[in-house]
Amino acid sequence: MKFEKLNNDKIRIILDLQDLKDNDIDYQSFMANSSDTQRLFMDMLDEAEEKIGFTTKDYQIMVEALATIDGNFIITVTRSLPDTNLPPVSKKRNIKIKRKKHRIDSNILIYEFAKFDDFCDFVSHLNNLNLANINTFTKNFSLYTYKKHYYLLMDNINLDYAYLKTFLFTITEFAKSINSPRLFKTKLTEYGAIVIKNNILKLINKHFI
Repeated sequence: MKFEKLNNDKIRIILDLQDLKDNDIDYQSFMANSSDTQRLFMDMLDEAEEKIGFTTKDYQIMVEALATIDGNFIITVTRSLPDTNLPPVSKKRNIKIKRKKHRIDSNILIYEFAKFDDFCDFVSHLNNLNLANINTFTKNFSLYTYKKHYYLLMDNINLDYAYLKTFLFTITEFAKSINSPRLFKTKLTEYGAIVIKNNILKLINKHFI
């Protein structure tokens, strides 16, 4: 079981089938969000607090879980302060886990970042992963700004890139994907303003990280 701190209020937990076996829970129970899943998740929160100082006491938490093809589970936990007009939220409540699926329907991807700092955080985290041959994923990285948000456009994607899934898992922690990217690309190129074109990761690393 691995713990990664994405930012002050978000962590990623990676576990595999052996971790489930060690905790006496099987794949079906885990994906069905059973009582055993609840127990395992609460144990993971305790361990996250002990290992990386991520506490969820008196926080509201959102959980997203993704099952990968190779049998790993990637769980993202985001915490936020509750409404002060509401009673404190106990971390021992019943937790519903939202599961995500990744599918690429074209060789164009566009992701929306709420602010430029979020994009820089993504690039920084990507560096820490040290993915090999990232330029073979696509050489057409373009960053646009449109209606105060930032959009990373990736064209002519190599769907056979060895770390494609890892890249997608990473970027979805910092941005949200755009549906119908081909149509949105037309809108970006017509109404958006290009910030950086090509060699984008290198330039961000050099000037902003």
